[in-house]
Amino acid sequence: MAKRGLTDALRAGGLTAQAEVLHADELRLGLRGQVRRVLAPKGVDVRQRVQLRYEWVYLLLGVDARAGMVRWRWLDRMRAEYLHPVLMDWQLDGVVWDGAGAHRSKQLHTLPTVRVVLPPYSPELNPAERLFQEIRRRVEGRVYDTLAAKQAGVETYLAELATDPTQVKRLCGWAWVVAAVDHLPPHRIEQAPS
Repeated sequence: MAKRGLTDALRAGGLTAQAEVLHADELRLGLRGQVRRVLAPKGVDVRQRVQLRYEWVYLLLGVDARAGMVRWRWLDRMRAEYLHPVLMDWQLDGVVWDGAGAHRSKQLHTLPTVRVVLPPYSPELNPAERLFQEIRRRVEGRVYDTLAAKQAGVETYLAELATDPTQVKRLCGWAWVVAAVDHLPPHRIEQAPS
């Protein structure tokens, strides 16, 4: 994204510095296990059990890096008809996310939420991805009896983050993300009729 590109995109959507803007994305959480790197003494074989069950759920996660706030919702599918009611419920001024098909759906055009699409293949521009790294670090590499048990582990971590804005800011409060919203105009500028 070009320098000040996020600020320009948010400004083009008519947002102000008081706007509630979340960086959002989805994580597919499932029982198809992943092997995680672990430390072991030299010469010691590390063995990890891996689950191979095809069962999953989606975590929609939104991060306000400026306020240190997280919001999340569990979804059965990653489709616009599942995203729409959540975004209506959250009543956001703006959302910044990738260009996934569900994010570009015509169904989401009815929302009053300004949607800013990040460039393709750029997870490093989305603070939600940073939280996904932490979630994976905490829950992957273990075998769970049920998907609900794995979800509970994620839910516990997200609840901790929700009560600790300082931790969220430390993980996701990148200076350029905070500055992008802070550099928006303080009040909505009304266009004169032509």
